Amino acid sequence: MIEYNRYSWWAAVFSFRGTALPRAIGRVAIFTFYTATIQTALEVGTHLGWFDEHAALTLDPVAHAVLGSLLGFLIVFRMNGSNNRYWEGRSHWGMLINCSRNLVRVGSAHSDHGPELAGLVTGFVITLRQSLHGSRDLTEAGDYVPPEVVRTAERFGNQPTAVSAAISAWIAREHRAGKFGPELVRHMEDLLSKMVDAQGGCEKIQKTPLPFVYATMIKQLILAYLLTLPLVLAERCGWWSPLLMAVVSLGLFGMEEASVETEDPFGKDENCLNLEQFTLTIARDAGQLAAASQR
Repeated sequence: MIEYNRYSWWAAVFSFRGTALPRAIGRVAIFTFYTATIQTALEVGTHLGWFDEHAALTLDPVAHAVLGSLLGFLIVFRMNGSNNRYWEGRSHWGMLINCSRNLVRVGSAHSDHGPELAGLVTGFVITLRQSLHGSRDLTEAGDYVPPEVVRTAERFGNQPTAVSAAISAWIAREHRAGKFGPELVRHMEDLLSKMVDAQGGCEKIQKTPLPFVYATMIKQLILAYLLTLPLVLAERCGWWSPLLMAVVSLGLFGMEEASVETEDPFGKDENCLNLEQFTLTIARDAGQLAAASQR
């Protein structure tokens, strides 16, 4: 996630890193060149008498505007869907942060093994982050959880589930030792269940992309709109047509690329959620809460 000054208007306008420009600039250049070619053909053809008038190769702007209105509606709907997925992903990680703090705070206050719980909670969010990034590397999690938990997680198809089971086992062990009463066990299990629910919510977002037929339709309409746009602009705008095409295509491709990038908020693109920072926050707070309870 890119940190920026939301009040610095000019810095945001002239930014390149983190914008849609790197991905869209190639297509923008192609359609700008395409428009310049159409304009050149019309100008040369008219000058040489190949066409009686520009209207020979132009389209009705009203009909084209209808297609543009439909396309704009679909792109806005697409962007809203991606933004909702992005915010939902952030909400799930906010729930993980809050529940992990409460779980470690309560567990450490009633047990002498708070640091062990803090390590398990940290291991849970680390394995979840790795899973969302498509990795099964337990090296980092191994610094926080016991070796037997690491060996168990290696055999699980879903590694965070193995660590959540270890947290439940820790709660049950402390309950058998007489440290936790039934009500406290229920409360801690409720907190753990919310963490597992947040895990499931993140996995739902990642594994349920926008339906292919819908994503393809938007791309096809963008292509049809931009291929025919020069035939609308040529007679009315002349040699301004390539510049107008560059602006319009940048807007369409840019909005679509922004939607694609934010559709999966757990990726490694620059605008995705900073899961490493969230994990560090949980590890820091869990460790400090456990250490404070041991004093």
